[in-house]
Amino acid sequence: MKNFQTPIDALDDLKKRGYDTDFETQSFCLYCGDLDMRLDPEDFHVDEVYRFNGDANPEGSSVIYAISSSTGVKGTLLNTYGGHSDNLDSEMKKKLQDHPAFTN
Repeated sequence: MKNFQTPIDALDDLKKRGYDTDFETQSFCLYCGDLDMRLDPEDFHVDEVYRFNGDANPEGSSVIYAISSSTGVKGTLLNTYGGHSDNLDSEMKKKLQDHPAFTN
């Protein structure tokens, strides 16, 4: 995986590589408002994860997920550490946190 200085650098690179859809978390799924698409945990794969701590990111600590859907839609999810995790069901938490980036 690549190393980026800022979340904007990571998002720019991912968009160049086709991750051009913006996802947000809902309690049981990921949602894209532009496509009115909901992805249950079994409908997407976390391809890459980039973590940024407060020192490198003036907005605070954040995580960027590169997501691929089972239908071929690729996009990103920008999340703050713990920001939305309290609202996620256990299956969504597990799906987002099982990436090797969280075990290193």
